[in-house]
Amino acid sequence: MTEILHRVGIDLGDRSYPILIGSGLLSSSAIFAQCPKATQAVMVTNTTVAPLYAAQLQAALAAHYPQVRQVVLPDGEAFKDWATLNQIFDHLLGHGCDRKTVLFALGGGVIGDMTGFAAASYMRGVPFVQIPTTLLSQVDSSVGGKTAINHPLGKNMIGAFYQPRLVLCDLDSLATLPAKELSAGLAEVIKYGPIADMAFFTWLEQHMDALLQQDRAALAQAVKRSVEIKAWVVGQDEKESGLRAILNFGHTFGHAIEAGMGYGHWLHGEGVGAGMVMAAHLSQRLGLVDAHFVARLTRLIERAGLPTRGPVLDAQDNAGAYLSHMRVDKKAEAGDIRFVLIDGPGKAVLRSAPDALVREVIATCCTPAA
Repeated sequence: MTEILHRVGIDLGDRSYPILIGSGLLSSSAIFAQCPKATQAVMVTNTTVAPLYAAQLQAALAAHYPQVRQVVLPDGEAFKDWATLNQIFDHLLGHGCDRKTVLFALGGGVIGDMTGFAAASYMRGVPFVQIPTTLLSQVDSSVGGKTAINHPLGKNMIGAFYQPRLVLCDLDSLATLPAKELSAGLAEVIKYGPIADMAFFTWLEQHMDALLQQDRAALAQAVKRSVEIKAWVVGQDEKESGLRAILNFGHTFGHAIEAGMGYGHWLHGEGVGAGMVMAAHLSQRLGLVDAHFVARLTRLIERAGLPTRGPVLDAQDNAGAYLSHMRVDKKAEAGDIRFVLIDGPGKAVLRSAPDALVREVIATCCTPAA
């Protein structure tokens, strides 16, 4: 049964679009009536998601598009690269897809990012729809139009801002998520509390067990509030010239972990979990928050099943390895690393910090726990 539990709008003028949260959405042909009209629809998915949901989506789209095709990519962050992106372009060109062709991203953050980048680039722009099937992609990457692929020297360094026409967050798809992937998604949920809404943070503390048990009402509320905060931020700063950078709390350290370990060894959410702890420690050392806040955040991240300590990237100079990766972060300016820090609970700030202080944080947060 199709049930829309929440509808959140993202206000970007003539590029505004709805984010629908509910059950039975990806198999509802009626919902797709609001999508752009075209002769062809192309579903982009991966080898894990396709056997689970591709047939449902194909049937729903068939009511609106004479031709519905599939591109099935390999699964994993390690494949978020030029070679895999080209598989989408090869398909589009090989089947004579025109600039009205609609792309449908069916999968997690990697599929959403790559499909969006392909849509932004193919014939200089074709419409696309986000159908995120992981918690992480529902609460973060599917909303706001960031699209990208990775480069060996930096995560998400090659991409474009390009908004979808519609986002469908079908909570039913979360039932097939492995526990590790659910925890990874919770990292992106948790971040919204310290940067914007400590009442939501308190709610997460009260409902973490329900979320881990996939309680439907709790998941719906977590997705709704996360999307509301992200939509509010993106509506004010679509292309990250200022405010939107706060959404990257924990990501500067986290991206260094992903790049330093090799993409795919740590899930994105795992890197963000440990990265938030590191960013909180840095905030404390700069006098912005107290030890109680750091401990409270660390406890919640740990309860979500996420790592709270970063890995050692280089046994000889671990901090140096982190700093090297962080200097190619998108927020860096002329080699000066700019961190998203917590300037009092519920408020984020973007600022630099002395290397010596960052090294202290890395030494504290990456050595084995006692």
